[in-house]
Amino acid sequence: MADYRKVFQEQEVAFIKTSQQLPITSAQKVILNRKGNVLFNEGNIEGAKRVFLTTGYSDGLSRIGDYYKSQGKLLDALRMYWRAPDRNKAEIIIVQLSAVIKNLIDN
Repeated sequence: MADYRKVFQEQEVAFIKTSQQLPITSAQKVILNRKGNVLFNEGNIEGAKRVFLTTGYSDGLSRIGDYYKSQGKLLDALRMYWRAPDRNKAEIIIVQLSAVIKNLIDN
């Protein structure tokens, strides 16, 4: 059997999905957000996304949404904008997706 403590200690950042939000201090948020920014700038979008979702960093979530939008992943972008919450950017995608759905219904 693997020693899971050793596995997690070897990781720079480890995330465990739980149903409860763990309390994070302001100092911990700052450290995690800096790590998320580094990950984002290195191109590790999914790693940065996990950090920003954990901390609730709205600017980071919005930037992840911008990245997804630039990749044509509108639903993923909408999810990030909604979580940010960046309603202005979300509204633009909602209008675009509504037009697509309307077009499908009309044809």
